[in-house]
Amino acid sequence: MGDKIVNILLVEDDEVDVMNVKRAFKKNNVTNPLFVCNNGLEALEFLRGQHPDSPSEIPKIILLDLNMPKMGGIEFLREVRKNDELKNISVFVMTTSNEDRDKVDAYNLNVAGYILKPLSMERFIEAVSTLNNYWKLCEFPE
Repeated sequence: MGDKIVNILLVEDDEVDVMNVKRAFKKNNVTNPLFVCNNGLEALEFLRGQHPDSPSEIPKIILLDLNMPKMGGIEFLREVRKNDELKNISVFVMTTSNEDRDKVDAYNLNVAGYILKPLSMERFIEAVSTLNNYWKLCEFPE
């Protein structure tokens, strides 16, 4: 990724978790634009350019909760992976679900990582720092 800024989409229905992600980004000086959708249906509209806040450039990274109303994370992931324009987006699951079935389903849908919440704020800031370093190392196709 180098110095190139890429859009990041957070798909999360819990406002406290959204605030924690924003706080961790700020603490780690993550300057990537962060967009937030509250469920999988809204996120699909966003990614397909059908949402009023959709950017011109599709996010290259998604931070995804699994347990959400309307459309959960696994169902959302299945839809993303079926779409030729979206299937290569790097997805990191951030969830309270420690169920093996969810982990297996997520990894079978090619997630880049599975992070278990809740972490203490200090550990969460460290996790975001690690993710930020990872994103900076990655090269994404144009």
